[in-house]
Amino acid sequence: MMLLKSLFVMRLAPVFVSLMIGSVSTSSLAGVFNPETFMLDNGMQVVVIPNHRVPVVTHMVWYRVGSADEAPNESGIAHFLEHLMFKGTKKRKNGEFSEIVARNGGRENAFTSSDYTGYYQTIAVDRLEMVMEMEADRMTNLVITPEQVEPERQVVLEERRSRIENEPGSILGEQLNAALFLSHPYRNPVIGWKHDIEGLNIDRILAFYKRWYAPNNAILVVAGDITVAQLKPLAEKYYGAIPAQPATLRARAKEPPQHAERRVTLRDNRVQQPSWRRIYLAPGLQWGASEHAYPLEVLADIIGSGSSSRFYQSLVIKQKLAVAAGVHYSGDNRGPGQFIFYASPRSGVDMEVLESAVLREIDLLIEGGVTQDELDRAKTRMLSESIYARDSLSGGARVIGSALAAGLSIDDVENWPENISGVSLEAINHALKSVFKTQQSVTGLLLPAGDS
Repeated sequence: MMLLKSLFVMRLAPVFVSLMIGSVSTSSLAGVFNPETFMLDNGMQVVVIPNHRVPVVTHMVWYRVGSADEAPNESGIAHFLEHLMFKGTKKRKNGEFSEIVARNGGRENAFTSSDYTGYYQTIAVDRLEMVMEMEADRMTNLVITPEQVEPERQVVLEERRSRIENEPGSILGEQLNAALFLSHPYRNPVIGWKHDIEGLNIDRILAFYKRWYAPNNAILVVAGDITVAQLKPLAEKYYGAIPAQPATLRARAKEPPQHAERRVTLRDNRVQQPSWRRIYLAPGLQWGASEHAYPLEVLADIIGSGSSSRFYQSLVIKQKLAVAAGVHYSGDNRGPGQFIFYASPRSGVDMEVLESAVLREIDLLIEGGVTQDELDRAKTRMLSESIYARDSLSGGARVIGSALAAGLSIDDVENWPENISGVSLEAINHALKSVFKTQQSVTGLLLPAGDS
């Protein structure tokens, strides 16, 4: 899955790839992270990924809630709550959580996506029990006041200004998502729309917290110098003591059939490098024709994996029309996936010329498919990456945690090499003809102000 591939910490240098060709087998790759898992009585899943190289652990708590679970007029509330989770609890004053982690030599942070919210600490293993107690405490005992909410609202608004409103490319991306999804909540930005952020109040935030933050809606993942035998009594002591809450119904709007292509053009005097994008609504592992998910992932590697890929070679090297070109596929969400083609024109190249060239490449791809040699090389690259992924202390925790929080399983992660290895030429070429339909796409142009 793209989730697994995108979180691998490095791509192999060409020399390593060439050495691996023909030598990677699914048997040698079976079991990427080899985690162990168990359930607490209150419904919280616990995952342990042993890695005894250094006496350090990464402790992560994932909640199965993200921006796609927000109610109308509440966009950004999941991310806003993530910020407020670093305020006080019934036991600790405002900011004390972070102060304690830092004082003990640890690092911590949090993140929000469309499908999940996560909190983590990387710390010496002999401080693990300390952070488990604190994280369990703020799962149900968060205390926030209006006086804390207002300053944090300004922090979030400033984050939106710096990451979105001051970046024309990010503005275009936001508008493209709003155009791509006719109904599905993926059309809303994770950080939220400005007017919604300004309108969120403490009562709505606390109601969201109480609705979604519960052990039976959470996953604990601990990776590093730890075993199940060591972790289980601690998990039962701190997280197992928290009562389960009634299950929350996940009521997301469904995406209707799409019948018309869309086009979004943003002109801005801050644009220095124009760009072109086309996004196709695509199936994923949990949405649409899921049999296309793995073939699309391999296809993305074939045509968009760096300077040796088909698109880069054609548009940048041979035709000299672009300074950058590639693709990206995401298919491991709870909802619809996206397959993105992108290119940036070389100085002096008209955008219409570049667009025609990209569309010609897409047409050639659909008509002619990919070759067996391209498929074999892509598999080798991808499978090799899964070997090196085991070296990362926190990489496995991120991959498995995000998969579980998005509705996938440990088997989906551990069987990834086998599933990629099983992708056939026929499956890729069938996916090509099934997915790339213009009526299920939106095209975006980023241009300097005044350009036509």
